[in-house]
Amino acid sequence: MILRLLNLIVIGALVLAAAYVYRIKYDATVQAERLAKLRGEVLHERDRIATLRAEWEGLDNPERIESLAKRFLQLQPITPTQFDALDRLPERPPRDVAARTDPIGGMIDELEMPNTVGTTGTVSVAAPANRTSQAPAPPENTPHGAAIGGSQR
Repeated sequence: MILRLLNLIVIGALVLAAAYVYRIKYDATVQAERLAKLRGEVLHERDRIATLRAEWEGLDNPERIESLAKRFLQLQPITPTQFDALDRLPERPPRDVAARTDPIGGMIDELEMPNTVGTTGTVSVAAPANRTSQAPAPPENTPHGAAIGGSQR
């Protein structure tokens, strides 16, 4: 009886081992198929990359670009009179304008601000930094802005 039980246990272990080996073989086959599919996709993508590079070479051809530039752009050659000396460059902007995060916007704001010095030499109150798009109201009782920027009464 013990021998029979031992034979059944060994046969059961062999069946389980065979099933486990079959499962490993099946998983390996699935992985091999997946690998073959990925290799095919990689080759396909490499072919697409080669095709795109060939197209890029055609589009990046200097003769093609030159002909397109002549056809669509109204460019003319640079003449020696277009160059200027370094001493004729415009002066640097004021430091407070250059220190802002948006120096161009600061320069535009400086251009849009009214004069802060009146015709009589008095200094007016500085305009607020956060202005709206509305135009400032003209001063009262002044002929045509003669006291613009002057002190108020």
